[in-house]
Amino acid sequence: MTHYLKSSTALLMALTIAGQATAQTMVTEIGDGEGQLNIVAWPGYLERGETSPDFDWITGFEEATGCMVNVKTANTSDEMVALMNEGGFDLVTASGDASLRMVAGKRVQPINIDLIPSWSTVDDRLKQAPWHYVDGIHYGVPYMWGPNVLMYSTEVFPEAPTSWDVVFKPMDLPDGQPNEGRVQAYDGPIHIADAANYLMFHQPELGIVSPYELNQEQYDAALDLLRGQRTIVSRYWHDAFIQIDDFKNEGMAASGTWPFQVNLLQGDNTPVASTIPQEGATGWADSTMMHAEADNPNCSYMWMEHSLASNLQADLSVWFGANPAVPAACTDGRGMQTAEGCTKNGLDDFERIKFWTTPVSACESQGECVPYYRWVSDYIGVIGGR
Repeated sequence: MTHYLKSSTALLMALTIAGQATAQTMVTEIGDGEGQLNIVAWPGYLERGETSPDFDWITGFEEATGCMVNVKTANTSDEMVALMNEGGFDLVTASGDASLRMVAGKRVQPINIDLIPSWSTVDDRLKQAPWHYVDGIHYGVPYMWGPNVLMYSTEVFPEAPTSWDVVFKPMDLPDGQPNEGRVQAYDGPIHIADAANYLMFHQPELGIVSPYELNQEQYDAALDLLRGQRTIVSRYWHDAFIQIDDFKNEGMAASGTWPFQVNLLQGDNTPVASTIPQEGATGWADSTMMHAEADNPNCSYMWMEHSLASNLQADLSVWFGANPAVPAACTDGRGMQTAEGCTKNGLDDFERIKFWTTPVSACESQGECVPYYRWVSDYIGVIGGR
């Protein structure tokens, strides 16, 4: 829990909010590489063949550019914001609940898309997405997107669960045993949005329009649901590999998760599958963003161009079980992905996903909403039994 406490002061400073973002100096040309590149990334996003020799999109880049890549893995968006506030990093693969905070806090700089030749290949749905395109300025290069899926044990569930209620409410599961102690929840304040998304479907009278825009009554209802969830949760996970171990060895029945864990578990013949239940799902659309004071801007731009290569996008899509920012990666045969694989990963589900974004008080759907710094402190309280 320390990473939430560590970043809460920064959140209070950053969330005064996005309209304050102003244009900074933009790189106008790319020179010689500086010799290194320091990136904060989600688990599984930057592979050099160490986890699996079939997946390596760093070594070739280093050989071609001389930019040696150093990766710092972060397990939550709050960790990413805290690391970028501390400095010393050039790039970050940020989700929408982190990206707008960093734009507002002036921790990232505008991106000159004219210096990224492959920009034209990016999915049109992502080019001006609100989680990286602010006041007519690009602050990120789309990288990967996907849903937060419900992973379940096929030994417990002969058929896919149709509702998220199996991880939110006490009940007996299809194997006749209670779900208490056999389900998990995400160890991050953004999980409040998962509760709100569930309530949008089951309690429409609350009037929730967006799971990230909650007035006090809606917010209180989401916290109450999460307090009930706490009585059945075995672990609040934030480390993907610990969750994988739990599903292999600790008898877990169900949890919200990323497709990454599902893929690795299935590859190890663990009896799991995933689904998007009737309520829909939250999700993430991640962008590579450049630190406002990046020490290695030339290598950074070289990487952002490299990140859009069709073969990298295809292989990352297979590895992570998500969708490429470059649609051609699904069909052009330059990497491992196929059209069928992208369909399986949810390429056609874009409109069903409620993408992570930063909750702010000046919200669009109603007069005033609960801002993210309160999500941080209140979620700590929920996990702590308050």
